[in-house]
Amino acid sequence: MAPVACVDIGGTKVAVSVADGQGVRAKVTEPTATVGDRGALAAQIIRLVGQSCANAGVAVAGIAAVGVASCGPFVMADGLIELAAPNICGGLAGKARGLPNDWSTAYLEAPLRQAFGKVRVENDGVGALEAERRWGALQGMEHCAYVTWSTGIGMGVCVDGRILRGKNGNAGHAGHTFVSDNQDALCGCGNLGDVEGLIAGNAIARRFGSQGYADASALLEAARAGDTAALERVEELCRVMGRAIYNLVATLDLQRISMGGSVFWHHRDFLLPRVVAHVQGKLPALTDGVEIVPAGLGTAVGDYAALALVMA
Repeated sequence: MAPVACVDIGGTKVAVSVADGQGVRAKVTEPTATVGDRGALAAQIIRLVGQSCANAGVAVAGIAAVGVASCGPFVMADGLIELAAPNICGGLAGKARGLPNDWSTAYLEAPLRQAFGKVRVENDGVGALEAERRWGALQGMEHCAYVTWSTGIGMGVCVDGRILRGKNGNAGHAGHTFVSDNQDALCGCGNLGDVEGLIAGNAIARRFGSQGYADASALLEAARAGDTAALERVEELCRVMGRAIYNLVATLDLQRISMGGSVFWHHRDFLLPRVVAHVQGKLPALTDGVEIVPAGLGTAVGDYAALALVMA
């Protein structure tokens, strides 16, 4: 296998690795670029690919393909993908969201193609879904989904053995659906009270920081320790996530869902049964037999997501 570059773009960090037939040769990680002009993120990726190649002892010119698994949504410009991610582009929700830029989109596919030639960009939910179907907990599944509960809320979905993408590659953005009447949380996309605005990792910090829970980990640790107020908030978070997953199952008639992401993964034993409780028993014709399981690839799912894109 010729060397390939694997790029994982999240709202918090960008990770770039170089892999070949021997496995991952090198990996570098940085906080996601959100300062500068609309080309700042692409420039960061190009630089990190070069750095990862240097660490691996591989010439950049020897990279056969670049796989990019990115948080979305995407918009198309002249047939190429630009990024309109709420946790990166500050122009979507405006100054109230607190991001240090006014981007409505960030350049992505065009500059990467100019730098590297063969590039495949997909929503990170799609990349993770492909990886979980190839190597993880969704092997052999024809009707399935991957759900990430992290800085944002993302999903990739597969029905009848076909991964769904939609007109701009945005299928699976159920994090921006509404399952509650709660309107106290501004999402980076500009919505008030959508799933991501209510329960994403950065939303937890914004909503509950003034109550003594600085971030998702602090809230969850407090709930596990018996803090009644924290537990009440966690139960509500799980109700929102459970409703979102139920809607996914009811709409697409799925058989298995794997879950990952930093918020979920580090507290999966605590969160998973609470999420499942909001799905099981609801309209049994649709939910009986549906499995909701931890991602088989664990914390490595992001790395494998980008790799899966250049192996498909």
